[in-house]
Amino acid sequence: MTTVLLLTISNVFMTFAWYGHLKYRQTPLFKVIVISWGIAFFEYCFQVSANRIGSYEFSAAQLKTIQEVITLAVFSVFSVFYLDEKIKWNYLLGFALIVAAVFVIFKKW
Repeated sequence: MTTVLLLTISNVFMTFAWYGHLKYRQTPLFKVIVISWGIAFFEYCFQVSANRIGSYEFSAAQLKTIQEVITLAVFSVFSVFYLDEKIKWNYLLGFALIVAAVFVIFKKW
């Protein structure tokens, strides 16, 4: 659970670093890049820690899969509540297919 919590915190930081500036398109790009790098530093602190801790329980492919699912969940909430975008049916279908991929990756074959 520690790994999932750290990955979630990491993804919150990274989502703001990568997409938070879209609300402030008038801000000069150079300034946005510098601010995003500052935010990304904290993302890296949590991401690297999560992967190190998680590597004792999960394979690298499983860690990446967990991270991607968390990224989609965090981004979905972010895009709806911060960017005021709508989630469309095809997004939900695509996310469902990714959940199916999670099943395939984590199933003991």
